[in-house]
Amino acid sequence: MGKDVSPDFFNPRDRGRYRRKVQRCLDTLARMLSDGSFSFPRKHIGLEVELNLVDPGMRPSMSNTAVLDALDDPSFTTELSQHNVELNVPPRPLDGDSALALEEDLNDYLGRAADKAEEAGAVLAVVGILPTLSHEHFDQKWLTNNARYSLLNDQILAARGEQPLLSIEGTAISGHEQERLHSYAESILPEAACTSVQLHLQVSPEEFAPHWNAAQCLAGVQVAIGANSPFLLGKALWHETRIPLFLQSTDTRPEELKNQGVRPRVWFGERWITSIFDLFEENVRYFPGLLPETDPEEPMEALEAGRVPNLAELRLHNGTVWRWNRPVYDVVDGKPHLRVENRVLPAGPTVLDMMANAAFFYGAQRALAEQERPLWSQMSFQAAEENLYAGARGGFDAQLYWPGAGWIPPDELVLRVLLPLAHEGLRDSDVSSTAADRYLGVIENRCIRRRTGSTWQRDAVARAEARGLDRDSALASMLARYLELAKAGDPVHEWPVA
Repeated sequence: MGKDVSPDFFNPRDRGRYRRKVQRCLDTLARMLSDGSFSFPRKHIGLEVELNLVDPGMRPSMSNTAVLDALDDPSFTTELSQHNVELNVPPRPLDGDSALALEEDLNDYLGRAADKAEEAGAVLAVVGILPTLSHEHFDQKWLTNNARYSLLNDQILAARGEQPLLSIEGTAISGHEQERLHSYAESILPEAACTSVQLHLQVSPEEFAPHWNAAQCLAGVQVAIGANSPFLLGKALWHETRIPLFLQSTDTRPEELKNQGVRPRVWFGERWITSIFDLFEENVRYFPGLLPETDPEEPMEALEAGRVPNLAELRLHNGTVWRWNRPVYDVVDGKPHLRVENRVLPAGPTVLDMMANAAFFYGAQRALAEQERPLWSQMSFQAAEENLYAGARGGFDAQLYWPGAGWIPPDELVLRVLLPLAHEGLRDSDVSSTAADRYLGVIENRCIRRRTGSTWQRDAVARAEARGLDRDSALASMLARYLELAKAGDPVHEWPVA
């Protein structure tokens, strides 16, 4: 969730100083963009995976400190809750057989993490929302012992002025009426239930806007065909419940501010862009600082002295605005670069499924970004946002809007339109045909069989309940079987339900 901050509380002068410093960072970024300060030798991709730890009874295991100590690997780090860890895979080029090597590395990372978790009496679970979470796991005492998490929790709750409300209407599971969650939380820990895969793509400044716009167009399709988060607090809700849960659990707005049109910090956005600067400028204009800590560097002075500015305040601020497609400024090996960070996908079910989701995204994004007539010139921004929520709610049963196709189910849209584009985009990115065929073949068969991690979970729970298990027992039984099948490594569309 970003860099550590001071454990001291902030006063009004800190906030004023921080606001001015963020603006100076923004001015410096504008100068860098106009001066051509960004080198771009080759496209690189990166990947983060948020993970869960469970005990042998399939309940959350609050053991991330012990697991991380045993791993002793900087690629793994803490996350918000003590039952979470995060894996940051080193970036690499997109082309050639790099994706195949990434799959191998992911299996190695997760295999070692699973071994160390077992030594700590826990089991590694790669799933969008851990289905066995209960209200007790949202108690503030389960925050990871890190000043950033405590401060973030306190600042969000203080800004809201009341307990976060979780209110989500589900889609009916077989044999049941529609279920609904209506619950209050005493911390932001429901956000820790949202474990995701975050895909990074390094792009040049000139390429950023079309790649971000393309990512926005794809968001609804991504969640519909990659859904893996159907249960929360014992309720069958959306196919990708992470989407409304993340919004509600970190919302700093009471009802009055929502009614006034104040933007949420988990945000799709509100318009197509022409530059990455548009997004950073919106973040600064609309969102007050949650963690107003300042850095000694004066960014414009650093730039004029020939140094690469860190833009520390702008980056910290950007980390507390959770766009589903986030702009990223970073400095690696003394060189500045820009990335699109795609945040809509859940973790799991398998490494092969996650790699397939990534390949589909990178390929379709590239093809859409390079079309002569941009898709976003034919589609309203509101339609793209509505697609995100429709895809998250309904999965394969959703109806999405797509220019030239009208209202169309996600599987049909992928098979007819987007898979050929994804193949084209990967080919233009010089990805090997072996890698492209392997991963896009998984997407094709997933759509043909209409089977995601979410549909598998829902079917498995329905069958367990038909055998006489109550919901809690059915969820634990399903999760145990899920982990067994995930360990075997076959993609979820090939999993048996019984």
